[in-house]
Amino acid sequence: MSRTESEIKKGFRGTFELIAEHGDHEQVVFCQNKDVGLKAFIAIHNTTLGPALGGTRMWNYKTEEEALIDVLRLSKGMTYKASAAGLNLGGGKAVIMGDPKTQKTEGMFRAFGRYVNSLNGRYITAEDVGTTVKEMEYVFMETSWVTGIPKAFGGSGDPSPYTAHGVLMAIKASVKEKFQTDSLKGIRIAVQGLGNVGFHLVEYLAAEGAELIVADIDMNKVKNVADRFNAKVVTPELIDSVECDVFAPCALGAGVNDKTLPKFKAKVICGGANNQLAEARHGEHLRELGILYAPDYVANAGGLMNVFVELEGYSPDRALDKTVQVFDNVSKVFEIAKRDNIGTHTAADRLAEERIATIGKLKQTHQGVSLRPFSTLKEMKNR
Repeated sequence: MSRTESEIKKGFRGTFELIAEHGDHEQVVFCQNKDVGLKAFIAIHNTTLGPALGGTRMWNYKTEEEALIDVLRLSKGMTYKASAAGLNLGGGKAVIMGDPKTQKTEGMFRAFGRYVNSLNGRYITAEDVGTTVKEMEYVFMETSWVTGIPKAFGGSGDPSPYTAHGVLMAIKASVKEKFQTDSLKGIRIAVQGLGNVGFHLVEYLAAEGAELIVADIDMNKVKNVADRFNAKVVTPELIDSVECDVFAPCALGAGVNDKTLPKFKAKVICGGANNQLAEARHGEHLRELGILYAPDYVANAGGLMNVFVELEGYSPDRALDKTVQVFDNVSKVFEIAKRDNIGTHTAADRLAEERIATIGKLKQTHQGVSLRPFSTLKEMKNR
């Protein structure tokens, strides 16, 4: 028996078959530079609405297939996120194989930057899990197609305050839908995770007069938030089962799963964490339980909106104003869910897909820039 026949019998999947399983991607780039240890993938899912934007993740993947599946899944998610946010951006993502704690080098990220540059603006990158502003500085040395760089380089810096402000808008939309009130005063909100986004969200919620319940594995963060905002503290193991009006997950994903569903006492779930549903079916379970779910990629789009403003020529005030749009976007999801009698997680996908289909009839896919690279992203607007 040949090697190919043996692999097929063991369930081996060819590269194109694997790509087809995870959506119709326009382009997948394999990046390798042995001299600096670079092994990476760039996936461009869809550029109907504009150039693909998505961060570069560095992770110690066990296999190349695992890395490829991750970049395909993440890039498709960015298409939906940008579309639902009403942005003229497509979806893309990059992953670098390696240990982010021990294997980062200037050479690796500059080599990666050259691959990004070769795409002539079809893909714009940014920091993500396992990468920081420092690595984006190295990428910026080789290409202008990178965002989230330090303010000293003309970038926007830390996007977390804008992500948190967008989540605040999503919570307001959810509270209005569920409780028919425009005020958060006295609304009991449980915030899970007090990282950058969670901390800023608590800050915004406290200013709105919400009653706060918080939890984090880092007790120093918990003490700081409790002291500053008069928040009630519970353990991480109990935060998803407390009596509250809104549960706001701002930690790891997959927090809505078979084990947590029976615990929830919240009437609304709306937070900044990515991939909150462990599986799509859990969205249906929330609907059956009467819990209103604000789909994560609609609620946490404030950071992406901030980056979009950076592409146009950055203004902090304009970025903050842009995140107010999350209120309307989440409200649209609720309207579609009622219109079509479907779960809100499905309604969010439908909102994104309908916009792509409409705009797709008006123009062709984005083909990048055939002339010299722009010296700054701001020039893209002026061409």
